[in-house]
Order: sequence, then structure tokens, then C-alpha cells
Amino acid sequence: MRIEKCWFCSSQIYPGHGIQFVRNDAKIFRFCRSKCHKNFKMKRNPRKVQWTKAYRRLHGKDMTQDSTFEFERKRNRPERYDRTLAENTLKAIKTIDKVRTSRSESHIKKREQDRARKELEQDILLVSNTMTLKEDPSLVLPKIKVPKTSNQQENLAMEE
Repeated sequence: MRIEKCWFCSSQIYPGHGIQFVRNDAKIFRFCRSKCHKNFKMKRNPRKVQWTKAYRRLHGKDMTQDSTFEFERKRNRPERYDRTLAENTLKAIKTIDKVRTSRSESHIKKREQDRARKELEQDILLVSNTMTLKEDPSLVLPKIKVPKTSNQQENLAMEE
């Protein structure tokens, strides 16, 4: 399926659409609709008709440096088939797929480790061991010596 360009307005002509005019010198002109065909027969210049792409491009109304225009030009060029190039391309696709899967796995693994590390940092006080409690005096309650009264001493003597 080949998509042609209208000679007058530069729009796309799909298969089975438009009008084709062949001049006496065998030059082929394709038109998307009768409007373009009639303007061509009236010998109008597409650069002076305001609704054409040529006018828009000439008067700075349209993007002239668009990468899609270059892609359309490249797409219509036939390329020679090269067996070694096709084989190398298939091999490269396989290696790219392997690299992509390994990178995604390592990314997932790293993300899980980061999540676990952040969770541990947030809840470190719950996990801290008793040795740190002994080392840090601010975390331990101070021991207070209560002087024994005479009543307590008598009670201890009776119990013995």
C-alpha cells in the first residue's frame, strides 16, 4: 500500500482515492480531490493559495523543520536485502532483550533493598538491642537510693 502526495496541496492520497492527470510529456500529477485538480487546471500557483501546505511553509505558518517530513522521505526509498545484516540484527535483538531483562531484574532488586533500608531506618528504635541501652545513659532510667526508715528495718527484722 503506497500513500501518495497531492501535487497541489501536499496532503496524503490513499489508494483508490483522488485524481491522476498525465500530461503530454508523460509527467504524472496526482490530486487528492477535484478542488486541487480544478486549481491546477486554472494554472494557479500553490504557493499563492492560502490553504495549501506550500503557502503555509513559505509564509512561516507551518513547521518546516519537522523530523516526520524527513522520515516520510526515508520511508519511500527501497533498500537492498542483506542476509548478514538481517542475521546481525536478529542477534542484536536477542542480546538487547537479555540486557533489558537483566537491568529490570537488578532494578527491582535494588528497589526492594532501598525499601527495606528505608523501613529499617524509620523503625531503628524498635530494633535496637539492649547493649546500646546499657552504653547510652540517656536511655536508661536512673537508679535512686531510698533511705530505709526505722519501720522498714523493724519489718525486715521480724521477717527474718
